[in-house]
Amino acid sequence: MKIPEPHPYLVVFTLWLLVFSASSQIMIIAPILPLVGDELGIREALLGTLVSAYSVMVGIFAVISGPFSDRVGRRQILLAGTGLMTLGLGAHLFVTGYLSFILVRVLAGIAGGILSGSAVSYVGDYFPYDRRGWATGWVMSGAAFGQILGIPLGVVLAGAFGFRTPFLLFAVCMAATFVLIFLRIPQPGVQRSSAPVTLSGATRDYLAMLRRPGVAAAAGAFFLMFLGVSFYVVYLPTWLEREIGATANQIGLLFLVGGVANVLVGPQAGRISDRVGRKGIIVFSCTGLAVAMAFTTVVVGSVGAAFPYFFLVMALVAMRVGPFSALLTALVSDERRGSLLSLTVALGQVGFAVGASLSGIIYEQSGYGPTAVLAGISVMGMGVMVWFFVPEPPLSSSLSSGPSGTLHPEPEEAPLTSQEPSDSGLGPGST
Repeated sequence: MKIPEPHPYLVVFTLWLLVFSASSQIMIIAPILPLVGDELGIREALLGTLVSAYSVMVGIFAVISGPFSDRVGRRQILLAGTGLMTLGLGAHLFVTGYLSFILVRVLAGIAGGILSGSAVSYVGDYFPYDRRGWATGWVMSGAAFGQILGIPLGVVLAGAFGFRTPFLLFAVCMAATFVLIFLRIPQPGVQRSSAPVTLSGATRDYLAMLRRPGVAAAAGAFFLMFLGVSFYVVYLPTWLEREIGATANQIGLLFLVGGVANVLVGPQAGRISDRVGRKGIIVFSCTGLAVAMAFTTVVVGSVGAAFPYFFLVMALVAMRVGPFSALLTALVSDERRGSLLSLTVALGQVGFAVGASLSGIIYEQSGYGPTAVLAGISVMGMGVMVWFFVPEPPLSSSLSSGPSGTLHPEPEEAPLTSQEPSDSGLGPGST
């Protein structure tokens, strides 16, 4: 089926809807954890593993799907991931206990792994580098709209009809994304990997990328970013409810406020980074966010104080998303972009899983304060990694543009391609 060339706004909207659906079904877990625990009889220390199970599967299948994305193209991966995610979210209707909940989160995690990095990879394929900050800012604002619309609505529906209902809502949204991709989103005309996808070849590809200091630093930064987020957000609603006295509706409103901050700041930060560069904005965000996270339990002593404080935290979170995503798309060439984005997301999900599991143990033993401090330390570590070790291609005429606007920095920072030899003398795509 020949697909007519879509308007760029349609591309952004479709990817936005994907991010909205996928991120909402992840974020809804945290605010409804107390409800899940009460309804299914799951103790607090185990609730975090419901988050970890998803993250582990995303990490595993992100690594697997990356080379396939480079080989078969982003469109096929988007279709496979959105279709499976629709089924996985619908399966939440049949959860009856801890084991069945873990199983459906595993299924959703497999789909999440297939989709990992797909939206940003498609942006990298479709838009030139000096427009990727704008595009990724809007696409990733789908997560913010999840906070504004999806999470509050999901919390209300969970309270009224049970915790399974929000997942059905997001399954419908994901199904709509599948239809849009199938009917209107083409495969961008960029170079794809010609090497067969094999275990040995994929392993060499990933190792070759990680031998690049900038790529390794970006992957480490992604790990620390997700580690910090999981330390901070997984037990924040539980702490607010049980220590500060917030109700479920107030927590839903809090996420709405955070989403507004994300929408107001995220796209603008991405657009500005298209003009002034990425790294300065990322480091500024990480520094402010580290301080804000670490002092949460000191500053927030009432429900009223939580609202402006969470607005600030989410504004700082949003400030780094578009610039960092756009920066990642320029570190390798077109035929390796899917592998890089999948690798970084996989390591990020490992960080999220580690943080979610540890935060449950720490919260049960010491409360929320230590997890918030660890969140701040992790975020500051990300800022240090980006500033000192991740290269940033200049936004200047000294850069050439490939078919999709892929930028090719100076030789010392040239993107990794399938023709570049690895340290072993074999091409990364060798089998």
